[in-house]
Amino acid sequence: MDIPSKYNPAEVEDKWYKYWMDNKYFHSEPDDREPYTIVIPPPNVTGVLHMGHMLNNTIQDILVRRARMQGKNACWVPGTDHASIATEAKVVNKLKEEGVAKTDLSRDEFLGHAWDWTEKHGGIILEQLKKLGASCDWDRTCFTMDDERSEAVIDIFIDLHKKGLIYRGVRMVNWDPAAQTAVSDEEVIYKEEQSKLYYLRYKVEGTEDEWVTIATTRPETILGDTAVCINPNDERFTHLKGKKVIVPLVNRVVPIIEDEYVDMEFGTGCLKITPAHDINDYEIGLRHNLEVIDIFTDTGKLSEQAEMFVGEDRFEVRKLIVPELETAGNMVKIEDYNNKVGYSERTSVVIEPKLSAQWFLKMSELAKPALENVMNDEVEFHPKKFKNVYRHWMENIKDWCISRQLWWGHRIPVFYLENGEFVVAKTAEEALELAIEKTGNKELTVENLRQDEDVLDTWASSWLWPISVFNGVSEPDNEEINYYYPTNDLVTGHDIIFFWVARMIMAGYYNRDQFPFKNVYFTGMVRDKQRRKMSKSLGNSPDPLDLIAQYGADGVRIGMLFCSPAGGDLLFDESMPEQGRNFTSKIWNAFRLVKGWEVDENIEQPEYAKIGIEWFQARLSEVVTTMDDHFSKFRISDALMLVYTTVRDEFSSWLLEVVKPGYQQPIDGKTYAQVIDLFDQVLRLMHPFMPFITEEIWQLLTPRKEGESVMVAKWPEVKGENQQLVADFENLKEIISGIRTVRKENNIANKETLDLAVKPDEASYSKAFEAVLIKMGNLNELSIVEEEVKGAASFRVKASEFYIPLGDLVDTEAELKKMQEELQYTKGFLKGVEKKLSNERFVNNAPEKVVAIERKKQADAEAKIKVLEERIANLV
Repeated sequence: MDIPSKYNPAEVEDKWYKYWMDNKYFHSEPDDREPYTIVIPPPNVTGVLHMGHMLNNTIQDILVRRARMQGKNACWVPGTDHASIATEAKVVNKLKEEGVAKTDLSRDEFLGHAWDWTEKHGGIILEQLKKLGASCDWDRTCFTMDDERSEAVIDIFIDLHKKGLIYRGVRMVNWDPAAQTAVSDEEVIYKEEQSKLYYLRYKVEGTEDEWVTIATTRPETILGDTAVCINPNDERFTHLKGKKVIVPLVNRVVPIIEDEYVDMEFGTGCLKITPAHDINDYEIGLRHNLEVIDIFTDTGKLSEQAEMFVGEDRFEVRKLIVPELETAGNMVKIEDYNNKVGYSERTSVVIEPKLSAQWFLKMSELAKPALENVMNDEVEFHPKKFKNVYRHWMENIKDWCISRQLWWGHRIPVFYLENGEFVVAKTAEEALELAIEKTGNKELTVENLRQDEDVLDTWASSWLWPISVFNGVSEPDNEEINYYYPTNDLVTGHDIIFFWVARMIMAGYYNRDQFPFKNVYFTGMVRDKQRRKMSKSLGNSPDPLDLIAQYGADGVRIGMLFCSPAGGDLLFDESMPEQGRNFTSKIWNAFRLVKGWEVDENIEQPEYAKIGIEWFQARLSEVVTTMDDHFSKFRISDALMLVYTTVRDEFSSWLLEVVKPGYQQPIDGKTYAQVIDLFDQVLRLMHPFMPFITEEIWQLLTPRKEGESVMVAKWPEVKGENQQLVADFENLKEIISGIRTVRKENNIANKETLDLAVKPDEASYSKAFEAVLIKMGNLNELSIVEEEVKGAASFRVKASEFYIPLGDLVDTEAELKKMQEELQYTKGFLKGVEKKLSNERFVNNAPEKVVAIERKKQADAEAKIKVLEERIANLV
């Protein structure tokens, strides 16, 4: 077999991905096996792969591939999200570049452009995921605005409305002036900013020189003021009760009202009230029946109602109004001030609180089972710390504003009659029937109905995702939803715990009285070495496809996981995928070494090979047990590190070295077959993490039939652990390392044979491993002694002592100096331990286990000192 000297990921990855696809290994249909289901967090339909996607989908693929190897019917459903705000913004910008404004188009014309854009750019990210090795069932690819998903969204809206959970009302919402739509509280990102606090004075009506001073960060909003508020318990302002003040510049006379909301300690203790532009002011306005003056347009410019600066941008007016207030004598002072400002998550513009008629979903009842069943671990969060974050939000949940002033999305199924009444229906025809029934007017036609212009929040479709991908809303008792639902695991970022995770759990209990997934694994954010979030603007976000081209998909996959604890941020550095690539080279070289051996079936198996094989089989059983435990606790990085160190150290550096035949010598057939079998088992453990190289080697390791694949090979099982055997081999490793150290310190080549005398201790020396010790130590003679061998180089492993007579090769003075230095160090170490153990407070308060460890350190140090003193005495 002609095996290339270097592993070539580019050739291998495309070849095996096509093979997997051709053999339909990713595809799933309901059968009698146990299902294992994951639904992909649907990326934006027009998005491209970034590092966060890479991490998230690598973890999903690892879980799915392992489940498939465990014999489960693994189903990973892919798909994309229509992303109302983001996609509409891209289409608007594209049209703008072509000289077309959205306002120049009808709704249908605009949607035509949006669908064209989606069909042209949509799905690119899914093709990119294939390069990563994602084993999704691509036959099941869904889109949140395809027919089945759209029908589910509309059906749920109608159902919720019938049950009184959806209502329409004028409320204060978060308004995005760039997208010109309302957004939910969860779509507002608050940033700490250095602002200004403006102290303004309002003249008390009917007085010559009596003023009230207020403090605000938004002086432009005084144009919409309709009251000044004081706390009824504030004795400083008792004299102002019942009076009125004059709003600066516009000279509007407004009342001084009293409300305990006012913080007497903040600012001046007097609060300007602008009901149209602050949520708290709005609520005060409702309590006191205040006039509402909306001074902003939907685009964030000043409206006619402002009376001044009409048509100017809100932030420009903030600059322009200051000199006007100074000239009018109303500006008292300006101070620097740090405050939090809300930004739109989608467009990064400052959110404007705005009164608007919107559709809302009542959340309090929906939240109850979703909260209870996370807190009692029916739905388990990994890591657990996110339960508290979740609980805090769920206990303080507000009604969800589900309408958006956009065209791209699921249009709200509400139809208005000319008199303002409305009906809720799936189609215009159904709406007409309901309208005739409601009004008794049989003369009504579809032309008499007007459908609501708004669309639903994007999350109002993706909250149904685990159900709708199996058509479980429209056909709640179909075979697939009954088989695949609830899903097993969700892998997602903790930044969308409220947007998506919480809402899916609510939807699951509402629709099917069952959780949508058993486990939620939260990945951290991918950041650079300086802990900055990766972004194009900072230039710190590498193109994932470039990384795959440079380091191979396997190298990138494991490179990201080397330092990615659940819920913890991943600090990305290109040395990580480089380390991953180096590991693939290590595996490839091990494969080339094994396949390069000449096999002789007539040779008996050497004792050293038999022992080495037995040891690695026992060690592999331990590894499988520990890996299964890591997976059960979603310690994915720990599972990877375990298989990584097992392959790098135990398999390549120890097993292969133990069984390797002498130079230009053949290997016996039995050992070779056993090594091939163990290599096969190791490849299976590695496959979920590194699918491509493991498939390539597995296919070449031994003759395979067409249609066979490591990805459907059985996950390794525990075949009887032998802890004593493994522990004894660990001692053997230390002995061999001791021999190698003696060689290194005395410049003795590895090809030179040595004699080794052992003064054994039963607990740390096993005669069963002597054949391995002789081979790995390149020993001429191995003898057991009862006394110390004088004049020999020596070392100790636990309580066993080892002597290597070196004759004239040993430098007695150097050996003596080395032992004296070691003696001095050990005595100092013992002194520190004894000091700690003489501290009654430590002994009485420290955990029993910790004290026991210190006592063992003391005993080991005392034994070592005794041995060193005896050796020094022998050399002097």
